[in-house]
Amino acid sequence: MNSIELQNISVSYRLVRERPHSFQEFVINYIKGKRTETWTLWALWDISLTITKGESLGIIGSNGAGKSTLLKVISGVLKPMEGRVRVEGTIASLIELGAGFDPELTGRENIYLHAAILGFSKKEIDAAYQSIIEFSELQDFIGTPLKNYSSGMVARLGFSIATEVHPQILIIDEVLAVGDAHFNKKSKERIEQFREKGVTILFVSHNMEDISYLCDRVVWLTNGKIQAIGTPEKVIADYLSVSAT
Repeated sequence: MNSIELQNISVSYRLVRERPHSFQEFVINYIKGKRTETWTLWALWDISLTITKGESLGIIGSNGAGKSTLLKVISGVLKPMEGRVRVEGTIASLIELGAGFDPELTGRENIYLHAAILGFSKKEIDAAYQSIIEFSELQDFIGTPLKNYSSGMVARLGFSIATEVHPQILIIDEVLAVGDAHFNKKSKERIEQFREKGVTILFVSHNMEDISYLCDRVVWLTNGKIQAIGTPEKVIADYLSVSAT
């Protein structure tokens, strides 16, 4: 059974080469007939990919390769310009640090806010609340507004919420990169537990050791296109050989 199926997915952005520095400059340029030059960037191009239920898939590539865009499409945050997306199962995603949080609210309030966004009821959040706090190790800061948290603390809270609500599909984008060594170890152990329970995992990281350890298969993206798909050993070796040149 497939958890995720992408058919010919393409996503583009219209970019401006040079923006006017002020409204006055915009008006002067308009009067002179000077138009703002735009161009189209294809963040993803004709991506077709099938991810089976219970598979742990690593996604690698250089900055700007399309990794985060791909995760946003799968999560439903971003609608593709072309193609079809089919996802079966509840999703918990950690794509952008702080996404789904309100910096003015406390950690406690953000637990309820973020879990509700993930689709869980107040009763379910109440049942998981204490476990979320204990795993995040933020007991002393849970009443503090999130704007006073470090990036590592935000990542710990987000990871703890997303993984405590027991999703069928877990999507993680570089969240382990901002945590300390102790919490990263705990996080990897929890991800491994999800793998054993048959949760489908999509994992983006620049840490090839984590990718190799946590993933069954790896996709390498280059300029929005799939460069290679295969075993972690083969794809990572090819990727590193190209990156080193």
